[in-house]
Amino acid sequence: MSEASVAVHADAELLAQAVAARLLVKLLDAQADRGEASVVLTGGRVAAAVYRAVAALPARDAVDWSRVDVWWGDERFLPAGDPDRNETQARAALLDVVPLDPARVHAMPASDGPAGDDPEMAAAAYAEELLRAARPGHATLPHFDVLMLGVGEDGHVASVFPEHPVHYETRPVSAVRGSPKPPPTRTTLTLPAINTAEEVWLVAAGADKARSVGMALAGAGPVQLPAAGVHGVSRTRWLLDRAAATDVPARLRSLR
Repeated sequence: MSEASVAVHADAELLAQAVAARLLVKLLDAQADRGEASVVLTGGRVAAAVYRAVAALPARDAVDWSRVDVWWGDERFLPAGDPDRNETQARAALLDVVPLDPARVHAMPASDGPAGDDPEMAAAAYAEELLRAARPGHATLPHFDVLMLGVGEDGHVASVFPEHPVHYETRPVSAVRGSPKPPPTRTTLTLPAINTAEEVWLVAAGADKARSVGMALAGAGPVQLPAAGVHGVSRTRWLLDRAAATDVPARLRSLR
């Protein structure tokens, strides 16, 4: 059973720095164990702050970036380079300043990419890319050492929104139409794919996230609150600032 933990940091800046340091340690540990590492990135303000903090840490040079696979949990279905794409954000904050192997950076397809402007085709293309990297003993997915997720005000994770049909999807990657947050068309890993990661980290900052975080940790239903339905195979980490942790029971908090 997945071990769950909650770490609360004083503010969003300290949270980003702590997650950045934790991420470097996780990548180093994975490379020590397996010779390589794999991370699934997310988007949003806190994620961008984490990536900038990783880039600023001297310890980043201890990681062999040429042996890191980078994936995404979801993406806005927009043209390549659009500033609203999670890939664009991650490249500007971190990926373009570390020596990654371009062949190991697995961006979700853009709306003007080879898969064309059909999000279903884009989702299928990403599922094929995952399949090509599948780990021994697993039919469709590679090994994910750590998968990072933001938590929406409504409790969504990746682009799995409350009571949206994508919640029931069993394929590893799905197109999302009619997203309640713009843009309306996206691609996303589904919950079954997310839950194959060795560790899942849910990162949230701000008082607007407090209700969803508190409800998820209290055992809300995953259809109504997708954040309640994600977990890592070995560990699930909730990494919060104090404002986002307002509704978390004191017995669950580890204050930093």
